[in-house]
Amino acid sequence: MSEEVKKNNYSADSIQALEGMEHVRMRPSMYIGDVGVRGLHHLVYEVVDNSIDEAMGGHCDTISVTINEDGSVTVEDNGRGIPVDMHKKEGVSALEVVMTKIGAGGKFDKDSYKVSGGLHGVGVSVVNALSEHMKSVVFREGKIYEQEYERGKALYPVKQIGTTEKRGTQQTFFPDTQIFTQTIEFSYDTLAARMRELSFLNKGVTINFMDKREVDEKGEFKAETFFSNEGLKEYIRYLDGNREPIITHVISMDHEKGEIPVEVALIYNTSYSENIFSYVNNINTHEGGTHLQGFRTGLTRTLKKYADASGLLDKLKFEIAGDDFREGLTAIVSVKVAEPQFEGQTKTKLGNREVVSPVSQAVSEMLENYLEENPNDAKIIVQKVILAAQARHAAKKAREMVQRKSVMGGGGLPGKLSDCSEQDPEKCEIFFVEGDSAGGTAKQGRDRAFQAIMPLRGKILNVEKAMHHKVFENEEIRNIFTALGVTVGTAEDSKALNLEKLRYHKVIIMCDADVDGSHIATLILTFFFRFMKELIEEGHVYIAAPPLYLVKKGNKKEYAWNDDQRDLANERMGGGANVQRYKGLGEMNAEQLWETTMDPSSRTLRLISIDSLAEADRIFSMLMGDEVPPRREFIEKNAAYAKIDA
Repeated sequence: MSEEVKKNNYSADSIQALEGMEHVRMRPSMYIGDVGVRGLHHLVYEVVDNSIDEAMGGHCDTISVTINEDGSVTVEDNGRGIPVDMHKKEGVSALEVVMTKIGAGGKFDKDSYKVSGGLHGVGVSVVNALSEHMKSVVFREGKIYEQEYERGKALYPVKQIGTTEKRGTQQTFFPDTQIFTQTIEFSYDTLAARMRELSFLNKGVTINFMDKREVDEKGEFKAETFFSNEGLKEYIRYLDGNREPIITHVISMDHEKGEIPVEVALIYNTSYSENIFSYVNNINTHEGGTHLQGFRTGLTRTLKKYADASGLLDKLKFEIAGDDFREGLTAIVSVKVAEPQFEGQTKTKLGNREVVSPVSQAVSEMLENYLEENPNDAKIIVQKVILAAQARHAAKKAREMVQRKSVMGGGGLPGKLSDCSEQDPEKCEIFFVEGDSAGGTAKQGRDRAFQAIMPLRGKILNVEKAMHHKVFENEEIRNIFTALGVTVGTAEDSKALNLEKLRYHKVIIMCDADVDGSHIATLILTFFFRFMKELIEEGHVYIAAPPLYLVKKGNKKEYAWNDDQRDLANERMGGGANVQRYKGLGEMNAEQLWETTMDPSSRTLRLISIDSLAEADRIFSMLMGDEVPPRREFIEKNAAYAKIDA
């Protein structure tokens, strides 16, 4: 059989069953990460990945994802359709093998897929095992086939139910409430962000996304279509839409180097942050890896060579560092690897050594051509690098000043910090509180054994618009570093956060439940995202949720966190209750603040997590950057969720 015929001969024999399904329902976190919100959405990604694999193989150009009225999700593509003929080894239809055997699928047959996505490679069978009900419909060779399942087990053999001119696969699943006890409600925004990301990473593929749970005034479902003609070039423009570029064009390339497809796009802007996003087979490798190493090597080497030759560095009294070439840079690196090896804490760090050289060469060639053809832009980039080097030296001195304030024995702790007596960081929590008034109430209401209070004076510096040395020179920010006991800069990475001496494992932002309070919380989160991202990634950052109302009638009282809860509380009391609106934490007494917001047995804390680094970066730059129109548009779009005080 010829290689071409073999490649396109996608049949039952292409499906290889690697092992059984015994452990999936018993230990779901091993397969999808967790059984919370993130794991729930991973189910959708796993099904969509199958369709994307068909697209990467050139067999599919349209994918539709629908959240149905009942909360189930349907994913349909116009690919080849999962094979339905008899699987010789298993003795059942290949469709049933794919749906009920872990690790079964064409991804493990190199003749069916050259590369494939899916972080864990667990396949649609895990989605099936963790679904209360699932239904597969296959449109293949003019016929329609169907099979349904309950918690991973087939309810009946695959059957033909009609004829069609369509081709492809349709999967509908309803998550199992026995597994996902926290929630089974899918977030439109979370799924839309991932579908948008996939459309940029797979140019030419149309992804239709619809939510049938929501109908607008015209009676139409909430829906978006994602399609990218230029891939990463468009992605860069989308991510950097809220920043001011300093060069004319997005620098990009897309070709194969040493049998590894490499796609890169980058631009320089006026900001002081470095934002590089890397992907392997559509997987966001937020821990980086060898492809990121190759990108940085190629970028630094090529720009350094050009800068040296230009003579612009002659008057500089110190060496340029790698960090200097990446300040104000937004870049995306995407590679396709046949057999990726993942490392790191969350298995999102690429370990394949053979990827370094192809990416480095590709980036070098791309930049050399651009710099030669765009001398004005080249000069602007080098000048930006020189400014970054000067600022880095200033920031280093400011950082050293922060780090000289030793936290040993508490001698160097900020004066306003009211520390706790517990020494074990895992049991300790710190509240960053807005203002001295609320800080005073929090100090009176806290449990001194394990709760520390740190009042912040007004609105902290907006780090999105500040040079790094200005950030480290800011007294409030220095106090945050000192209180937490963390330092910035390691031998490997001058910007990395060292969490070894983190003094509290719960870092809680506690602000007023009004517009000003939300602004202060956003400023603090922006600072954490830009300078303490590891703190968020390791699950240490929370937002406290103080109540908005106290509803009282006679001896009865209830707290309410929104208008609906307030109205229900009033109804339960028979109407005519007295409603007190809290405009700030300072309006509560210490006992009220403890029982509603600080007591671990009754409070609500919102854990801050990052679903998509790229989307988080875009939103922070939009909310806290210089560009007003995108911010106004965002506020208008989300005005329904905002509470504005009279």
